[in-house]
Amino acid sequence: MIANTLFTAVVTSLALVSGVRAGMAETFAYVGNADSNSISVFKLAGNGEMTPVQTAAFTGIEKPGSSTPLTITPDHRVLIAGVRSQPFVAVSFAIDPKTGLLSPIGNGPLADSMANIATDRTGKVLFSASYGGNKVALNPLAADGVVGEPKQVIPTGLNAHAFLPSPDNRFVFATNLGSDQVLSFAFDAAAGTLTPSDQPAIKTPEKSGPRHFVFHPDGKFVYLIHELNGDVAAYSYEAKSGAWSEIQRTTALPEGFSGKPWAADIHITPDGRFLYASERTTNTLTAYKVDASSGKLTTIGSVPTEKQPRGFNIDPTGHYLAAVGELSDGMTVYAIDQGSGALSKLKSYPTGKKPNWVEFLTLK
Repeated sequence: MIANTLFTAVVTSLALVSGVRAGMAETFAYVGNADSNSISVFKLAGNGEMTPVQTAAFTGIEKPGSSTPLTITPDHRVLIAGVRSQPFVAVSFAIDPKTGLLSPIGNGPLADSMANIATDRTGKVLFSASYGGNKVALNPLAADGVVGEPKQVIPTGLNAHAFLPSPDNRFVFATNLGSDQVLSFAFDAAAGTLTPSDQPAIKTPEKSGPRHFVFHPDGKFVYLIHELNGDVAAYSYEAKSGAWSEIQRTTALPEGFSGKPWAADIHITPDGRFLYASERTTNTLTAYKVDASSGKLTTIGSVPTEKQPRGFNIDPTGHYLAAVGELSDGMTVYAIDQGSGALSKLKSYPTGKKPNWVEFLTLK
């Protein structure tokens, strides 16, 4: 009896060390590969180890696009990939609820080459932004997750880059990288329609190039990264009106930077304590500590990463960050120090060609 008890304790201890925890919900990383027209699927262990489990190809797509934006529906049932070569389509995959593997469902039309796609908070429509087409669009999503014909196509300023809903789903915001502004739209979720909001455009410094943004989990702050000058700006967010008010401006550029900034992506941990930004000229990730009350940022420091880190993301536990390199065809996983927010490199993995987007999902 004692021997059995000791054996069970040893097995349990080894399982915890290896990251295979009994009853632990499984987490997967999905990497969009532009030149491969595929998605690399990895299983994430509790210790940060990644195991490749699938390469899901886009059926009927031959020509590579400039990037492969991804989004996952709020119910975790469907992953959607945007294809930026003609004919411009959104490819929908069913996510197996037990294995995390992808199965193609069908393709639907996009209004243009879309740099960014995202569902609304209900998963009933798909928002998309066209950098080259200077427009945003709204497509309905069928019950099975296949994208329908565009319902609205709205001209914007130059180079629409991100188009994301507010936490309460009442507004949708579009960055215009070439016009140095963020546009605001009111969203009627019941009707599935957009109208320009009463809020004026949020202006950013000239030639700053606002690119991607992320809301703080508590919905009180927004963080915006600027491609052309490397700025990271913090804003307070007023949910009732959808107004942004700048409270701080810092940088994603590492100390001693020289050259032309080329900032890319920005993400925040699920608990809102740490923020991260990627910069492609220096191939670095910069970490920030977020003040919970003021929303302001304190720079922690920068670490080297994959070559041309256009995309990265943080796992749902907030313990790991995975960054991909468009020119390295690889992904590096980092541990996030839960006290300081500092990044520690764990391991690198090959992906498909020209990876640019990462989505994490923990199965329900």
